[in-house]
Amino acid sequence: MSFADVILEQGGEISAKLDMLRIEKFPPNAQKTLRQFSLAEVADFVGVSQSYLKKLHLSGKGVEPAVTSTGRRYYTAPQMDELRTLLDRVPHRRGDEKLQVIAVVNFKGGSGKTTTSAHLAQYLALKGYRVLAIDLDPQASLTALYGIQPELDEKPSLYETLRYDDQRKPISAVIQPTNFPNLDVVPANLELQEYEYETPLAMQRKDSSEGKLFYTRIGSALAEVDDQYDVVVVDCPPQLGYLTLTALTAATSVLITVHPQMLDIMSMSQFLLMLGDILKSVEGAGIAVSLDWFRYLITRYEPMDIPQQQMVGFMQSMFAQQMMKNHMVKSTAVSDAGLTKQTLYEVERSQFTAATYDRAREAVDAVNAEVAELLQMAWGRRNG
Repeated sequence: MSFADVILEQGGEISAKLDMLRIEKFPPNAQKTLRQFSLAEVADFVGVSQSYLKKLHLSGKGVEPAVTSTGRRYYTAPQMDELRTLLDRVPHRRGDEKLQVIAVVNFKGGSGKTTTSAHLAQYLALKGYRVLAIDLDPQASLTALYGIQPELDEKPSLYETLRYDDQRKPISAVIQPTNFPNLDVVPANLELQEYEYETPLAMQRKDSSEGKLFYTRIGSALAEVDDQYDVVVVDCPPQLGYLTLTALTAATSVLITVHPQMLDIMSMSQFLLMLGDILKSVEGAGIAVSLDWFRYLITRYEPMDIPQQQMVGFMQSMFAQQMMKNHMVKSTAVSDAGLTKQTLYEVERSQFTAATYDRAREAVDAVNAEVAELLQMAWGRRNG
């Protein structure tokens, strides 16, 4: 058996096993559901006190939560939205506030980019924003987290919207719902890689202006659904190719994930130099890359690791204003949740040691709340 035959067979075997796990984890139809949220979580996501929510319930106003025998209250995600509407705390865009497009990027795999994108998109949806998550990585890790197995589910990717032939589709044709209210996803699959091959060919064709303007394609696609979303979170591939460049030129903000180790920071310096050169060329073609903000986010951070502390200090000494104040802490809770294709917002706290889960949630929530504050500032809402 040739090497090609072996890896095809083993790839198929892994795919079939993953599908079995999905069916076991999410019966009866292998579709992801979403847990209920505690009173404390709902108070935080809606932005009111726990005592106020209790008073609402006791006075018969608002929604009817599930109440346990010990008096604990639990709400569904749709009920959170109902409470927001009742309390006039819906954070949707207003007036001339523009669609916010956050590109999450890094040159290197393993920087926590997809984990960051998934938790950020879900957090913003739970806070009441209308969110579109776009998986732009042909490896489709973000897609898998949303319960879609590309090679089996055959969901279309953004390639259908970016392609250069007459089979091109509008982005509305490739958007899929998720198990989170307020959150849709554009899945990825291996076909996305075709864009990397087709773009340089389109650029060389004398009769095609489309190739020369490849970097406008995501922005143009999003214009169709501009009024349906407040925030778009784009999980870019771990390479500086045409997909990443197209995303960056559509972005209003950029989050660069960084694992605080010397090799990763060396790699990032090369990424930044290459990116800067390419964006200069894009600007030379008359396309302005204008960002409301960009930040470096430290990921997989281990606070007790002295070399990591030194790397963080090294970055802060150079880029203090562009560094996120909060770090994405490395946690077994995040990796354990990933074993079942879930995030911290999906798993039950009771499945973990309480202190482990709480530390991980505190770190993730702090990072996401900081991004939400940056979004508010971009809209000019200085007081939220």
